[in-house]
Amino acid sequence: MTAAYANLFSTIAPADFGRVAVLFGGKSAEREVSLNSGNAVLAALQSAGVDAFGIDVGDDFISRITQEKIDRAFIILHGRGGEDGSMQGLLECLGIPYTGSGILASALAMDKLRTKQVWHSLGIPTPRHAVLATEADCICAAKELSFPLIVKPAHEGSSIGMAKVNNVDELISAWTEASKYDSQVLVEQWITGPEFTIATLRDQVLPPIALGTPHTFYDYDAKYVANDTQYRVPCGLDEAKEKELMDLTAKACEAIGIAGWGRLDVMQDAQGQFWLLEVNTAPGMTDHSLVPMAAKAAGLDFQQLVLSILAASVEESRG
Repeated sequence: MTAAYANLFSTIAPADFGRVAVLFGGKSAEREVSLNSGNAVLAALQSAGVDAFGIDVGDDFISRITQEKIDRAFIILHGRGGEDGSMQGLLECLGIPYTGSGILASALAMDKLRTKQVWHSLGIPTPRHAVLATEADCICAAKELSFPLIVKPAHEGSSIGMAKVNNVDELISAWTEASKYDSQVLVEQWITGPEFTIATLRDQVLPPIALGTPHTFYDYDAKYVANDTQYRVPCGLDEAKEKELMDLTAKACEAIGIAGWGRLDVMQDAQGQFWLLEVNTAPGMTDHSLVPMAAKAAGLDFQQLVLSILAASVEESRG
């Protein structure tokens, strides 16, 4: 561990966190991932001596959260309903402190289109894109952007509904499939080159991770199921390029308003240019997940990482 990361360790006594509700599960397409993440977080908190319990967020959530005596919430819900500002807004109304980003940053980061618009307005590089609502949009996008392209629902995570396409027919088919998940579908330029993911923790950028997968891209299976995905820490960039990537990550997260923790996905093209894809405000915390891997490279084990995220909910005020 470098001295730069020494201040990430929580100095708060476990008992001082009070009673902590770990919110996981939910109804989004990422429910299964959230259940795995939530169980891992809950086990880590309890083993550290924190008075923590789990709530699988369902129809009875509001009655449960108001009946239980809760001092703070650890949000490990992935996707809509938990990562999009709605849960954050409910907890704010109830006066319950919570982990991670606030209402605005959560909603913004969940919306891939508006995230890209914010970055673009600040000169932060993100691949060219178009919004698809009709077959005519698909044909127009094919002419403007040229193949290959990647199609993605605007408000889903874990690569759900995403597809790489090489012609108009594939584009229309992928748009039709992605539309099952989201009324708003994006298509963007395919960047050929290495992929990196960079975690942030309490306003510090953790060591970048280089990803390698035999899959077409870092899809749901590569993220959560496959054992052939390769992760490299150190990431293999030279010192100057790694600093450029970390500085770009800090700038991009600040633009969205990321607080507590998060994870940014980035591609690098053949010319060495970085292209920012998206940011996650409640990333996965499973045994395949990347934030625990980055934290380990910074000197924090899983339990220390979870306590650090929780400590940020005590220390940070949200805008």
